[in-house]
Amino acid sequence: MDILKPHETSIIDFSQALAQVEGIEEVDVIVTEVDAKTETVRVTLRGSHISYEAMSKMLSDHGVTLRSIDEINVVRKSTVASK
Repeated sequence: MDILKPHETSIIDFSQALAQVEGIEEVDVIVTEVDAKTETVRVTLRGSHISYEAMSKMLSDHGVTLRSIDEINVVRKSTVASK
């Protein structure tokens, strides 16, 4: 994800808050650009059943703007039928 966040929120606090969102098991944050008042960060989330609504609320609560979601990976797990 491409995210714009204020300087006031450290990437440590930001990544820890993301890790608390339902379904998120791993968070990677890379700062890609620094401006006078904001930082652009690239965020990669991993987990099963990530709650988009909870993640979106967390971003909003921290004054963060989600600029784009650039990649999504969905895996359908096959089930074995009982005989």
